[in-house]
Amino acid sequence: MRMMKHPFFSKKEILVVDEFPKNKNDRTWCFWEKENGLFEPVVRKKWSQLDFYSNRFSSHLIIAPYAYKMIRSIDFYTHVMDEAGKHPNIHFHFAKVSSVGNESGKAFVVTDNKKIYADYIFNSILFNREIITPSLPRGKNNYLLLQHFKGLLIETTENIFDTSSAVFMDFRISQKPGTAFVYCLPITSNKALIEYTLFTENLLLEEEYDRALRAYIEKYITAGKYVVLEKEYGIIPMTNYSFPKQEKKIINMGTTGGQTKASSGFTFQFIQKHTKVIADLLVQEKPLLTSSSFAEKKFNLYDSTLLHVLYKKKLGGDEIFASLFSKNSPQNILAFLDNETTLRQDLKILSSVPTRIFIPAALRELWNKINA
Repeated sequence: MRMMKHPFFSKKEILVVDEFPKNKNDRTWCFWEKENGLFEPVVRKKWSQLDFYSNRFSSHLIIAPYAYKMIRSIDFYTHVMDEAGKHPNIHFHFAKVSSVGNESGKAFVVTDNKKIYADYIFNSILFNREIITPSLPRGKNNYLLLQHFKGLLIETTENIFDTSSAVFMDFRISQKPGTAFVYCLPITSNKALIEYTLFTENLLLEEEYDRALRAYIEKYITAGKYVVLEKEYGIIPMTNYSFPKQEKKIINMGTTGGQTKASSGFTFQFIQKHTKVIADLLVQEKPLLTSSSFAEKKFNLYDSTLLHVLYKKKLGGDEIFASLFSKNSPQNILAFLDNETTLRQDLKILSSVPTRIFIPAALRELWNKINA
């Protein structure tokens, strides 16, 4: 989309290789931003108010100038494909990619048992799945939790939802499996997406997600009748594993390129920032390889520290997020989760969590990074 928005790329031949056509609504993206973004035309719903619930602290949050936004994947796919149809230099090929590589100053992708060469390949395929497989032995300084979730788009017989506010996190459910919460996104007064999310080492059985969703809906939403219109399921790795962003002419994207925030799983907006940087550098004909900034290293340390605390079960995620939201403005928390706070803001936020647990963990992670 960024390439299609700039005339510089109109003279470039662009090939998009994907295993299957994107013609189903297979996921929902939620994120926050202050301005209208690149994909504002397909934002299905947005909220300026959020609710946070836990057994320790609950609050109604006014998040302006931020807006919390929802995009349904089918709207996203259709929007991009419709725009691509207006550009004769953009081509699509549906086939499985077996590998990518570099050769003689070019990059190549292998598909249909053929090599296709390009000046650059932008790759979002995680070929080495072992790095996000919990059952395999891991380095002593690497942590891996899986953010896994199941969501139901439900329609109720009565108009029960307040569409002006969304439930951002609701920890008033069992924390026995690990950090677990629900979010509720009302689309209309009788339709909402209810998502059960966990940060744990292992996945649940399908009936366990269903049981938790039914119990939550009955207790906190409605004891009346409702129908399930759609279902979605996903897994996001939360790890301090250092994903290579670039291998010569191969630029890694998304989770494969380290754009999933290790401590929370948020990815959509980090991809938007990453693609903007890449497109701008291409237009300026500057090298795409950049070293990590101080800010990036700083937030990587924070993420590793939180993963350390969660992975070693030193503190529950419900208590951590309750501390954060009870002692800071929602705007500062959202900026922090976006890796956009200053060091001064960071210190205030970090001091709001139990320091007796987080300071030793942070020192341990800093030592690991220095000696890596």
